[in-house]
Amino acid sequence: MNELRITSLVVDHLAQLLAQVMRFDGPADAVMSRYFKQHAKLGSRDRSLIAEAVFFALRRYASLRWMMQPAKPERAARLAALVTLARQHGIAALDGRALRNDERAVRHALAMKLGSAPRAVQSEVPSWLYQRVSRQYAEADALLAALTAPAPLDLRVNTQRASRDDVLGELRATTRLHAPLHAESTPYSPEGIRLTEKPGLTRWPLYQDGKIEVQDEGSQLIARLLAPRRGEMVVDFCAGAGGKTLALGSLMRSTGRIYAFDIHARRLAGLGPRLKRSGLSNVHPAAIATENDLRVKRLSGKIDRVLVDAPCSGSGTLRRNPDLKWRFDEKELVRVNEVQHRVLRAASRLVKPGGRLVYATCSLLAEENQAVVERFIGEQPHFAAVAADEVLRAQGIEIPGLDHSAPYFVMLPHLHATDGFFAAVLQRRT
Repeated sequence: MNELRITSLVVDHLAQLLAQVMRFDGPADAVMSRYFKQHAKLGSRDRSLIAEAVFFALRRYASLRWMMQPAKPERAARLAALVTLARQHGIAALDGRALRNDERAVRHALAMKLGSAPRAVQSEVPSWLYQRVSRQYAEADALLAALTAPAPLDLRVNTQRASRDDVLGELRATTRLHAPLHAESTPYSPEGIRLTEKPGLTRWPLYQDGKIEVQDEGSQLIARLLAPRRGEMVVDFCAGAGGKTLALGSLMRSTGRIYAFDIHARRLAGLGPRLKRSGLSNVHPAAIATENDLRVKRLSGKIDRVLVDAPCSGSGTLRRNPDLKWRFDEKELVRVNEVQHRVLRAASRLVKPGGRLVYATCSLLAEENQAVVERFIGEQPHFAAVAADEVLRAQGIEIPGLDHSAPYFVMLPHLHATDGFFAAVLQRRT
């Protein structure tokens, strides 16, 4: 096996990219994609090293910043690149020309004892988020540690096009770098498959033929909480790019009617190609101006099932989006929380008597989850919470930790190996 040698070219590009990413003024994956397009001559090996280093640095940004103190601003990006690569691969992997005159500073940073750092730094999150999570969860340390690890790749099988066993067979027959691809059934979702590697799926016939979609297992189960029946009218109120919409359409066997609403037309446009691949004919996307759009009002009291996949902090997805914790702050949390209350009230007006409303987020924080639902029920007494474990158990799905003592659906990375999700199932009485 060839010994890894990291050149000054890799360090220079990584430093330039980290300088852009760590402004935290946009999603890291979009910044990286733009950078690599601008530097198309970079080889695949170097590109892979740089991309992995960026995400490593983002997952450990709090400790990286702490270790580098005091770093001069003009040297910070290059030092961050060197320290990141040394933490990943060892300082011996860095070419002498790559280190230049920075070896002493790199060794000083690596010698810093993280055990003496503030707890938020050790947990790799901002102080405000650490305080909230540590107050809310008895197992906060384990939860926060899980959020620093890379997430696996979860797929949902489109059962309109294939069975999970057939897809598993195809995946296991696939080789990557001359080795079989490791694929296994997810433990809870009946349609889920988990890959430990992240191959270029979009080029695969399985993806192009609409047999699989990328979707975290927890997200798949939220569609199951709605439990739509064939022929019903369903609204996905904050559909985005339509991952849960497509899961609902598959559960309904392409019958009935699903309205996929979202105020972001560009995000909703992403549903178009996915919908075409899926073969579903019961999904009807529509961009709306506000939650009180005329197209929404016309459906008042007529809908069997409504899903509110609410805008949120995204704190449950930090394994996949480690930059998000540095782009989202307490001020934004207050703004988003107001939107959550408003959207839930508006969506509830669509539900007909006897119908079901599911409020869901990918947040870990009670103020975005339980507090929103409890305030809503206090204001709307004709809605009552239904135990999430009952809804899933009726579909043959058992999840550890869900019980009647807490009727809500909660999935956590350190317990269930999914992203962090919350959902409440609410039934309209009259």
